Parts: sequence; C-alpha cells; structure tokens
Amino acid sequence: MNSNSLVSISDISKEDILCLLERARYFEEHPDHKILDGRVVATLFFEPSTRTRLSFETAVNRLGGRVIGFSDASTTSSSKGETLKDTIKMVSNYVDLIIMRHYLEGAARYATEVTDVPVINAGDGANQHPSQTMLDLYSIYKTQGTLENLTITMVGDLKYGRTVHSLLMAMRYFNPTFRFVACEELRMPAEYKDFCDKNGIRYSEHTDFSADVINSSDIIYMTRVQRERFTDIMEYEKVKNLYTLHNAMLDGSRDNLRILHPLPRVNEIDYDVDDNPKAYYFQQARNGLYARQAIICKALGIDILKEAQK
Repeated sequence: MNSNSLVSISDISKEDILCLLERARYFEEHPDHKILDGRVVATLFFEPSTRTRLSFETAVNRLGGRVIGFSDASTTSSSKGETLKDTIKMVSNYVDLIIMRHYLEGAARYATEVTDVPVINAGDGANQHPSQTMLDLYSIYKTQGTLENLTITMVGDLKYGRTVHSLLMAMRYFNPTFRFVACEELRMPAEYKDFCDKNGIRYSEHTDFSADVINSSDIIYMTRVQRERFTDIMEYEKVKNLYTLHNAMLDGSRDNLRILHPLPRVNEIDYDVDDNPKAYYFQQARNGLYARQAIICKALGIDILKEAQK
C-alpha cells in the first residue's frame, strides 16, 4: 500500500487534516498551477457521480495534469468479467494516481493492496467518502471560523450516508456535539455510535426534526435518502419524504447557522431555502475543488506551500 493513499478519514491525523485545510485555502486563492505537468491521473467511477468526478477532474486540469478513466463501468472490461484486481493492476501501468468510486464497501482499501500507485477513495458503498469530508470540514471552518466545540445536526439517511459517517469520524479531534435526526429505519449505525462513545463524543438521537434541535445547531447537515441503497422499493417509498427543511423552519435559528448537503438533493431541502444566507450547499460544492486539489497533491507527495516559496 502506498502510504500517501487516502481510503478512510481515519487514516489521517488531526495535523494532516489541518495541513490539508491550509492548502485548500491556498488553492482557493491560487487555483491554477502547472505542478502536475507530465502526471496522469485515472478516475475510475464504477458508480455514478457528477460533483465528485467533475471536481476531481477539474482539480487535475487546473493543476496541469491529464485525466484518463471512465464514468460508466458498463463500457469497461469489468462488464466482461474482469476482476477489480486486474482492472487496478492494468490501470496502474499507465498512471501516477488512481481516484476510484465503487459500490462495494472496502473496494478502495482492496485496491491499495494490489498496487503501489496511490489511491484516493471517492466513495465506497455506504462506507467512507473522505474527500467529501475534507470539503465539508473546509466549509465548516470557513463559515464558523473554527472546527472546535460545534453542535452539528445530521438529518435523514444516517444508515447509508457515507458522508455523515466520514464527517463524524473526522470531527473526533474537535470536541463536537452531534444530533442524529432520523427515522428508526435509517438511524445512525451502532458502530458509529460506539465510535462516539469510545472517543468521548457527545450525541443524542431524535426522530423529530424539531425547532429546539434546529435552533441550537451551528451546522445542519441534510442528506438524501438514497434509493440506490434499498433492495425493497416499498421501504424507500415509506421513508423518502420524512424530513424536509423549509425556510420558515430557520426563523429562530442562530445567526452563524449554515445548511450543508453533499448533493444531489431530491426534496429534503425546499427550494425556498436557497435564497437564505444560511444556505451553503452550493458554496460547499465549490469548496470541493480546492479540497481535492490539496488531497491530490498530498497523494503525489507535493507540498504546494513549499513549491510556492521556490
């Protein structure tokens, strides 16, 4: 395994997180460079994606690198029965970095075991999404001025939502308080509540997205109920519309409150929220470019701050 791979947010330290945030801020101020000139990056998306794939590819292009890969696994040899191992080993012959999204939990970790090329996990099933976590952390830091001592309310699909799982783990360094708002079928899994218990993280569980919960939050992190994770479509229909945020629900909220969402949204945030200055989800998506530029450079062993001083 290449030590510069990023598979899980648990693989990196508090110092690593703070360094990445500092470099994301640099890239926001200076997005265009040629430091990847001559480097080739593969984007292997075995599962559909818009924001993640495009922001990674834009990040590579703005850094002067080149991108190869696919966004539809049905057009690749995997549709002929080629194993993930063989695909990774073959692609490794051509590139300096692999960015991969896969529908199977653990696929990114497995990829690191069969290649020496660094791998960035762009989402593996309902497991982890560490690059999303870094842009979430950057968004929280930009809007709150700190990561310390914040109350973060997570709403919706907490069972399958890999973004909330990764964010929860990353925040262990910063003394958060979590509110988990979900129906019984989509509660935060026991393993992540155990993680909170072991790391001294305060949390409470709620089925009601109440005014008290909203008005005592610094961050509200809305999530989409993911139809693609359900084997029983009737179960999806039962829970898909249980939590919707409307603009009027924010009337008593804190001035510093910001609404985050990893996108795409379906109907969990009403369009009347979009013009509220507390809505931050589109800016959050833009922050993904800068966070992923920082992640790509780290994976390739490039320190942009040192490069800028030359």
